[in-house]
Amino acid sequence: MLIKKSITLKKHRTSLSLEIEFWEALSKIAEKKNLSIERLISEIDIKRKSSLASSTRVFILKYFE
Repeated sequence: MLIKKSITLKKHRTSLSLEIEFWEALSKIAEKKNLSIERLISEIDIKRKSSLASSTRVFILKYFE
């Protein structure tokens, strides 16, 4: 099941839909990096080469490799 959350990127509101497991993983990563989830997603957004949702999933996968 997808969970949609609203975030602000580059001063614009947008939404991101991810499975609950990915939101939980993002929360753990953000906590370890001492960042907000929104800030972490902003960093992913800057470096992405595909959709934000896909880039976020790939980031999480690579983080836990």
